[in-house]
Amino acid sequence: MDIIAFLVDLIKYILAGSVVVGMANWFFWPKYNNHVFRLKSLDINRDFKKELLPLRLQAYERIVLFIERINPSHLLVRLLEPNMSAVDFQRILFNEIRSEYQHNITQQLYVSDTAWSVTTQIKDNTVALIRNAMAGLPATASAKDLSTILLAHIAEMDENHYDLTLKTIKNEMVG
Repeated sequence: MDIIAFLVDLIKYILAGSVVVGMANWFFWPKYNNHVFRLKSLDINRDFKKELLPLRLQAYERIVLFIERINPSHLLVRLLEPNMSAVDFQRILFNEIRSEYQHNITQQLYVSDTAWSVTTQIKDNTVALIRNAMAGLPATASAKDLSTILLAHIAEMDENHYDLTLKTIKNEMVG
């Protein structure tokens, strides 16, 4: 009889222990599971940022290059042909700006809204500057006349808008 009493007591203790372990598991499992999920999320987020950083830096580099390429002082040196009319030169300048912009339009995915906004604004200001310079010229003006007027407009500016835009973008990249 002692063996039967011993087995009955053993079964009672095993059942009681199983109930305690089951209740503890039921109580603590969601907290543990949530903690593990958060750790995995942090790892995934860290990996994502690690992969995104080079893309962001490359995007900022391309935007800086875009601004340098549409700066009229660089555009004029690169595209000026002496025997061209001002109207044809204006068209070439606009096509070059549009082409550069279209080439870099996807960079807005990787840069801040402020950086993209000032990039678009400097593009629009450059187009407006060319239009304003063209408006003051006679119909028979040459490309050289247009470039002279454009450089004069840039020289009259209190602050170089292209340098200010580059400074804003560099600050956005760091911040």
